Amino acid sequence: MSTTTLHPGRDGAGVVRRTVLPGGLRVVTETMPTVRSVAVGMWVGIGSRDEAPEHMGATHFLEHLLFKGTPTRDAMEISASIEGIGGEINAFTAKEYTCYYARVLDEDLPVAVDVLADVVTSSLVTEEDVESERGVILEEIAMHDDDPSDVVHEQFAAALYGDSAIGRPILGTVESINALGRERIAEYYHRFYRPRRTVVSVAGNIRHEEVVELVTRAYERAGALGGPAEFAPPRTSGPGAETRSGVRVLDRPTEQANLVLGTTGLSRTDDRRFALGVLNAALGGGMSSRLFQEIREKRGLAYSAYSYTSAYADTGQFGIYVGCLPSKIDDVLKICRDEVSRVVADGLSADEIMRGKGQMRGGLVLGLEDTGSRMSRIGKNELVYDELMSVDEVLARIEAVTPDEIDEVARDVLKRPLTLAVIGPYGDKDFAEAVRP
Repeated sequence: MSTTTLHPGRDGAGVVRRTVLPGGLRVVTETMPTVRSVAVGMWVGIGSRDEAPEHMGATHFLEHLLFKGTPTRDAMEISASIEGIGGEINAFTAKEYTCYYARVLDEDLPVAVDVLADVVTSSLVTEEDVESERGVILEEIAMHDDDPSDVVHEQFAAALYGDSAIGRPILGTVESINALGRERIAEYYHRFYRPRRTVVSVAGNIRHEEVVELVTRAYERAGALGGPAEFAPPRTSGPGAETRSGVRVLDRPTEQANLVLGTTGLSRTDDRRFALGVLNAALGGGMSSRLFQEIREKRGLAYSAYSYTSAYADTGQFGIYVGCLPSKIDDVLKICRDEVSRVVADGLSADEIMRGKGQMRGGLVLGLEDTGSRMSRIGKNELVYDELMSVDEVLARIEAVTPDEIDEVARDVLKRPLTLAVIGPYGDKDFAEAVRP
């Protein structure tokens, strides 16, 4: 067992430490002595991107099943253990990882660790639970499919990455969920939910040594520790990252058209990600951005218009989302193309760069004001990065971005082949012109 201080903090606060337990299980903590709460997360380095076609939807299915029961707790006892002390417990599944988390009073840290460790290590995954939760997930898919603003992002990923693991929906499909049986899900669980793939992150009014003791005790009780203290390194690639350009139109009789126009972005370890972040903030990151001003404020063509970036181990996305009246889509697409071309040709103004940096800095700092966000930052960072940058280091990297770096990343990313996803009442309307170079 080895312990490392990842960040020294200031005046006893913000100290980040990591201990590696037998079997490679990592425990990372951040001290926040002025609060009375604690957030605990158990991060497993497995996501929907890791699914073979026959396992499509299994990662998210497991997220549901792990709350259904263990040898020592049934579903009611799992939720009541946390809610009965005023806490909250939940989970989420992403493309490259899954997280189970709880937030409780600092005095109830032992309960949170014990319940989450029990859930993650000792789920029963019974036939009865698989069948009952199958219906819940099918309802979740139906609810998701009723929201075009969600579906269009899913369609964009499918158009960008094709029929690959990273391009498929995290929830799976009706067909894939109906095809998943108990044995296949259980095999997936036991193969991937291993200590070397797991990070336990805790932030709040805690002592690192106490957290390590609680986690060790819980995992030993489950028989989940043992072997060399070697953890899985951050992934640097994954299946299905090959990209393409094109158009995907989902014909629906909606009152509003939803579109995403975009291309591939940068991987999460690309040094240019800070420049792309400033560019994204200035182009479509808020109400003062170019896209919002041109599309909504000046022309009244849409209620919602923004740009975004997302990053994975070896690829990423840059997209522009707009929701508008179906009759306005051609005008909206032209503005999007024109504004992107202007940025590539002329760059950003000094005022735009200043606002973009300010938005990134403020978003980072204001987003870390509670134990949950701090827990998420150190847990995700430990799972997917080689090092932990302090908040001050990230702020300095943002401030150091130069106009030349923004121009360079704009000429790279914004000139890549475009992909378009559209949901609306368009029949066989041809949108090929919108992605033509």
